[in-house]
Amino acid sequence: MPHSYEEIRAAAFDVLSGRVQVQYQPDQYQHLKIGLGEALEKRGLQGPRPPGMYPAEAALDRPDSNLFLELFWDLFRQGIISLGTNDANPEFPWFHVTEMGRRILAGDNPYFAHDVTGYAARLKQDIPAIDEVTLIYLKEALQDFRSGCVLSATVMLGVATEHTFQLLIELIEKKPAQATTYAPVAKEWTISAKVTRFRQILDRQVDILPKGVKEDLDINFAGILALIRNYRNESGHPSGKIIDREQTFVLLGLFPSYCRKMYQLMDFFR
Repeated sequence: MPHSYEEIRAAAFDVLSGRVQVQYQPDQYQHLKIGLGEALEKRGLQGPRPPGMYPAEAALDRPDSNLFLELFWDLFRQGIISLGTNDANPEFPWFHVTEMGRRILAGDNPYFAHDVTGYAARLKQDIPAIDEVTLIYLKEALQDFRSGCVLSATVMLGVATEHTFQLLIELIEKKPAQATTYAPVAKEWTISAKVTRFRQILDRQVDILPKGVKEDLDINFAGILALIRNYRNESGHPSGKIIDREQTFVLLGLFPSYCRKMYQLMDFFR
């Protein structure tokens, strides 16, 4: 039975992290492939093998094998695995999980910054109404990050963040009941000033916000927005300050929480 790329990836993560125990140590290509078959069985995504079948026969069928080949080299390009295990086995088909890979596998984070397609798909699943323009800049940020261009990634993430805030303001401006109250926001020239003014007005209305919207509002709206914008400004101007990969990784991990809160606010103002 053919599986999706995401199912193959999830099974690979289970095997590489040790969350699913398999017969062979996943330190070479074919062993990981066999382990995937076992992991898919344990997930109930693949029919059980007949009793006495040799483990190698649990390896993937042709469509899944093609996906696994693609996944394996994606994991290599993303820095999760590297070739070789020791001086005696320094090349393919041998491989090992990198230090960064161990941290990623241990985190079990559904928003995996190295996987552009998976990250965007998960965000659309969590926020079906997310704007396509926002996703364009977000995907660009993810692609830049995966390529090692962290300055560009931070700038593009900042654009996606600011665009989401602007969508909220545009929505409010179209609602007569709220447009007058929030009119001072439109009079500000900079995004920073608009955010400050918006938050001042919102604070006066906080008592009428639903509990789910009020929860962690300071952190997931103003806090994350300010953090991303600060790094975006440092990256987008020739300050000479270098943003490291770990900082950018953290920012990409924070964006979904910010985005969910913004769309909760949009739903409220509708």
